[in-house]
Amino acid sequence: MNRIDRKIILEDGSEYYGYGFGAADSRVCEIVFNTSMVGYQEIVSDPSYTDQIVVMTYPLIGNYGITDDDYESKNISIGGMIVRDYNDMPSNFRYTKTLSELLEENGIPGISGVDTRKLTRSIRDIGSRRMLITDLSTSLEEGLEIIRKTPVPHDAVSRVTSSKTWYSRTSNHQFNVVAVDCGIKLNIIRCLNRFGCNVTIVPYDTTPEEIAFMNPDGIFLSNGPGDPEDVVPVIETVKALRGQYPIFGICLGHQIISLAYGARTYKLKFGHRGGNHPVKNLKTGKIEITSQNHSYAVDADSVGNTDLSITHMNLLDQTVEGVECLADRVFSVQYHPESAPGPQDSTYLFEQFITVMKEAKDNA
Repeated sequence: MNRIDRKIILEDGSEYYGYGFGAADSRVCEIVFNTSMVGYQEIVSDPSYTDQIVVMTYPLIGNYGITDDDYESKNISIGGMIVRDYNDMPSNFRYTKTLSELLEENGIPGISGVDTRKLTRSIRDIGSRRMLITDLSTSLEEGLEIIRKTPVPHDAVSRVTSSKTWYSRTSNHQFNVVAVDCGIKLNIIRCLNRFGCNVTIVPYDTTPEEIAFMNPDGIFLSNGPGDPEDVVPVIETVKALRGQYPIFGICLGHQIISLAYGARTYKLKFGHRGGNHPVKNLKTGKIEITSQNHSYAVDADSVGNTDLSITHMNLLDQTVEGVECLADRVFSVQYHPESAPGPQDSTYLFEQFITVMKEAKDNA
């Protein structure tokens, strides 16, 4: 039987013990939780989890391994994983490596055997906070000192964005889309390809002039990690190009659009992460079950002082889940319609982007 060999120390002084898997590194991260029942590979490979260690509320993790086709990014930047039961003997004919092997290859620590129900309730009640994952030899006092001395990271987008422009083309395309990469998930690009778009993926600090030179039919702003106020280049790009091209934003892209129009954002107590958040479409009255992953939200009151209108609301906490400016052909949602992982209630948003681009071309 394995012996307890790892622990986590939270900045409030609480400790949790377990069994290590993945890398044996020590690391200070923000602790968050995700309520998805499947999709741990997509979560591990989602750049939006940069600088965060994720508590999985579903108890069994690792049981179907890692497959070559299901990555959301090949740049694995998650801070770590905390699970109840880790399975290192996957049952899946598609798997090519175990979750532990993937984490170890990328220097990312994991810990199992933790009471994830108690830990999740702690995050829900007290809020997300910083923590240290380490070995048993680190005392509580030493751990708290390490947390205090570790700077809070910023500018996460600059660490996960593409280093150069790249392309994802499809046959018989109808539209050319420039996707600003703030930590983009590959399934977003696949969705745009399926809807007939050739996609040019550009680094987050690509200038408005460079994007305009590409003569796109529309601009897409991706998901990504960190505080949206840190992503000044993309905010300025939206200010410069709004009204000239249709713009569609998801998650961080939604927050960036809101900031560009003069709204405010704020950090949530523990964020939204998982594939079970009900969102009301205020234009149709329909309820969508959505996949979410974000720490920040748009302030509803501040939207009223802009040219944006609110289109979607979260039914759990009444946070803003979508905005639009019809005159500028700009719209965005806080959740993930590409559904990787998650429900598929919201793919119509890609159809909406196609419609807006077609109207813009017809009226050009």
